[in-house]
This record gives sequence, structure tokens and C-alpha cells, in this order.
Amino acid sequence: MKFTAEQIAGILEGEVVGNPNAEVSRLSKIEEGEEGSLTFLANPKYINYIYTTKASVTIVNDSFIPEQEITTTLIKVEDAYASFSKLLHFYNQVKLNKNGIEPQSFMTEGTKYGENLYLGSFSYIGQNVVLGDNVKIYPNSFIGDNVVIGDNVFIFAGAKIYSETVIGNNCTIHSGTIIGADGFGFVPNEEGVYSKVPQIGNVIIEDNVDIGANTTIDRATLGSTIIRQGVKLDNQIQIAHNVEIGKNTVIAAQSGVAGSTKIGENCMIGGQVGIAGHLIIGNNVRLQAQSGVARNIKDDEVLQGTPSLGYTDFNKSYVHFKNLPKIVAEVEEIKKQIINPKNGNNG
Repeated sequence: MKFTAEQIAGILEGEVVGNPNAEVSRLSKIEEGEEGSLTFLANPKYINYIYTTKASVTIVNDSFIPEQEITTTLIKVEDAYASFSKLLHFYNQVKLNKNGIEPQSFMTEGTKYGENLYLGSFSYIGQNVVLGDNVKIYPNSFIGDNVVIGDNVFIFAGAKIYSETVIGNNCTIHSGTIIGADGFGFVPNEEGVYSKVPQIGNVIIEDNVDIGANTTIDRATLGSTIIRQGVKLDNQIQIAHNVEIGKNTVIAAQSGVAGSTKIGENCMIGGQVGIAGHLIIGNNVRLQAQSGVARNIKDDEVLQGTPSLGYTDFNKSYVHFKNLPKIVAEVEEIKKQIINPKNGNNG
């Protein structure tokens, strides 16, 4: 798919300086730009590359004035970085805007779906499913019975959406993600043999949620596991049954949240964080990577470590921890002085 500099300038409301008919078909870094590619210059550290880049078109700030001869066509905009991001979003929408029902896919009779549906090959749609407008379901995906999916939702290849799941508008679910599998509910008997507790709840995902690849969100035992609007989950995250994650919270990869824990709004949780079950995490909480949380956390706390400490306390303690061998040696020397003062330097 090719675009001219003039077409791109129209999308970005920018001004072309150079050849308005210069064509591009791909994106590149400015230092790696080649003929037929589009790039941008926003960071002054990269300004030298604009004089050597082979990119056909470069987006720059309005304030940019070249000091040497350039060969690339410029598109001048108010904010080059924001405009390039806008263009990436536009490009992604065009690239992913597939339509139609491919062969070898299966849709149960009675499925309700809106306009511009895309259903990839070898995908399965169960009974009583409702799909909104502009839903894109890529190949090898599974949508279970009684699932409801809103408008403008992308479900990438190999995702599995179990029965009774509810997904809002403008959500993205990446490959390998499993939503609605049974929660980890087992009860031991007197002999220590575990019996399964039926998991009959569901998962509710509100609007504008992004879920990374191979993330798992378990259905509730009773009621719902709830992911509130605007939440962003990275790859390989485990969300257990009956968890609730507040709006606009972000969680990085390889983190796990145990059952029935409630996480507040606008939290930032780093990678490989472990959160125990039946806890309440307040709003605006920051958990540094690899923290282990086993207690309730108040609003606005910043924690690190296992068990997690206040971020400032952790850093202070770590200074002493690094010096621990030296401190121990000094303590041992003091003990020797006390036990055998003749060995000391008494003048």
C-alpha cells in the first residue's frame, strides 16, 4: 500500500516541503531510512541523520530549518512525534481492516453480528454469541457460548474466549490469550485428595482494554472477574478468579494476581510482581518490578521488595545490605575489643 507525501500531509494537516508526489510504502527509523520509506525527526540528538537519510519522506516540527542540503521530502507539523504516532495508528487501522468470513470458519446458526465483521479461517463461534460492529477475529480463535463482544474489538490469532465472557468496546486481545478459564478452586478432603469447586461465574472486560499475548484471566467462582475500562495488561500475566482491576491501571509482564484481590484505579505495577489473594490495593499505587505483596496497600503508596517495603525505605536498606560484610567485620572487631581489651589500641 503506497501513500504520497501530499496524502500523508492531508492526514496530518501538515505542509509539504519538497516533492508532494514522493511515494512511501513502509515506515523506518531515520538512521535506517531507505527509498520508499517514511520516517520522522523529533529528538534533536538525531538531527544529523536528516542530512544522510535515504527515506523518501520525513516528518519534522514546524520549527525545523535545514542547515545543509537534504534529499528527503519534508512534512512540517506542529509536533512530529505526536503526528508520527497518529500516522502509526492510522496505518495499523488500515493494515488490520479485514472484512468477511473466511472458509473453514464455523459460526453457529443464530449468531448476531454487526457491520464489517472479519472471521478468520478455523475460528469457531459458539451459540448465542453477540458481536458488535467492526469486530475482527483472526484465524484459529475460539469464542464460546453466550459471549458478548462490543464494537471495534480485535481478537488476534489463537485467542480463546470462554463462555459467558463480556467484552466492551475498543478492546484488543492478543494471540494466545485465554479469557474465562476456570479459576483455581479445589478443596481437600480428609485424605488430602482435592475436589474441584465448580467455577460458574464469568469475566467482564470493560471498554478500551488491551490484553497482551498469552495472558490468562480466570472466570469467577461466583459473580465476575472484572477488568475495568482503560486497563492495559502486558504479555504473560495471570489474573485469578474474582479479581477486580480498577480503571486505567497498567500491569507489566509476568505478574500474577491471586484470587479475590481488588486493585484500585490508576495503579502502575511492574514486571514479575506477585500479589497475594484477598487483598485491597488502593488507587495510584506504584509497585516496582519483582515486588511481592502480602498486605493491603493504601492509596498513593510506592513499594518495592519481597515482602514489599516503602520505596524509599527499600533503597536506604539496600545501601546497608550491600555493606553488610563490612559491617559484620566491624561488629566482630568491636566484640573482640570488648572481650579482650588488651588486643585493642589503648595508647
